[in-house]
Amino acid sequence: MTDRSAFEVHPAGRSVRLDTLVRLRWLAVIGQTTAVLVVYYGLDYELPIWACLAVIALSAWLNIALRIRFPAMQRLEPDRAAWLLAFDIAELAVLLFFTGGLQNPFAFLFLGPVLISATALPPRMTLMLGGLAMACATVLVFVHDPLPWDNEPPLELPQVYVMGVWLSILLSIAFIGLHAWQVTEESRQLANALTATELALAREQHLSQLDGLAAAAAHELGTPLATITLIARELQLALRPDSRHAEDVRLLNEQAKRCRAILAKLTELSSGDPFDRIKLSSLIEEVVAPHRNFGVAIDVALSAGDAEEPASGRNPAILYGLGNLLENAVDFANERVEVAASWSDEDVAVTIIDDGPGFAPEIMDRIGEPYVTSRRRERADVEDDASGNEASGLGLGFFIAKTLLERSGARLDFENRKFPDRGAVIRVQWGRGDFERRMVFAF
Repeated sequence: MTDRSAFEVHPAGRSVRLDTLVRLRWLAVIGQTTAVLVVYYGLDYELPIWACLAVIALSAWLNIALRIRFPAMQRLEPDRAAWLLAFDIAELAVLLFFTGGLQNPFAFLFLGPVLISATALPPRMTLMLGGLAMACATVLVFVHDPLPWDNEPPLELPQVYVMGVWLSILLSIAFIGLHAWQVTEESRQLANALTATELALAREQHLSQLDGLAAAAAHELGTPLATITLIARELQLALRPDSRHAEDVRLLNEQAKRCRAILAKLTELSSGDPFDRIKLSSLIEEVVAPHRNFGVAIDVALSAGDAEEPASGRNPAILYGLGNLLENAVDFANERVEVAASWSDEDVAVTIIDDGPGFAPEIMDRIGEPYVTSRRRERADVEDDASGNEASGLGLGFFIAKTLLERSGARLDFENRKFPDRGAVIRVQWGRGDFERRMVFAF
């Protein structure tokens, strides 16, 4: 069984490409400049145009400085990206101060930097930027220049309406920011988990290919080694016991026999043409063998029906998937795990039953999603994972196993044993045609 911790993929540090922020800020600069000029010259409304243009020019100058100082493909650390987004919030707040505060319909642009942060930066940075945007919106309720409008009659929006705009901005920042973060986080976790799945399958496929090469080498080397063994035996019989070459010939004969024994073991490997078929009982034994010496009894039960026992290609997806499910069962079992295999003309099924705590009710509907963990390992001899924390099954490894088995054509069902029995039950079922088809690696 491959060490599951080898495939753990932790979320990478989040970063934002500088070019993305620069392009968005240029879009904001163009939009803000157009709005100010249209209001002042097109609608002929009074506003401090030079102050507004100065604020916009400051934003444009920052963009030019960033272009000169850093390459376009530079990726910013989260704290630096947060500072740039904080500048965008402050710049928008100053523009709104000169143009009516929250009475200005463009006040909802406070959502922009917070939304970018929610999709690209850590939650702590998003909370800080959301707090800054809310603070700026709150100040603008009470401190701002008049809204650009006709002098006769001047527009005076009711205070209750302004408070409604303020409340809607705050709720939008909180709700949309949280929603964007949750969707992005789920996508990021799924991408990481699928990457780990591809690594697991690639490793199993590589091991399978090595087995095939070893079997082919054993097949090719068998004939010349048999000739060497025959000649060494004849030389040993021809030489007298007191000959000075007798010991050398005897050693040559022993080493040739040793080589034949090694090649015989390699020939038993069941992957790679022409050794590419393995019966279900042998496949189950190959999955079970690495877990027999961990203090938990593993019983294998084969339900042989009238149909002939199915045989499949030594599919790495099936081997890794079943091995991972069995590893979880052994980790959480108290004393015993049962692996039951059955087959008919239509389907093939493998059921894994343990006597541990079973699946927690709150995760029953989410089993197989990446990073879903609940049950704690209770055996003292379980090793820590690569990160130094106690590995707790039903997480990424379980997602990998489920994904690989489903790609091999299997259907998985999960449930707990009926009271008063305790433990988890996992059923893996294939159509017989899906199980017996040759290896397919579709990633």
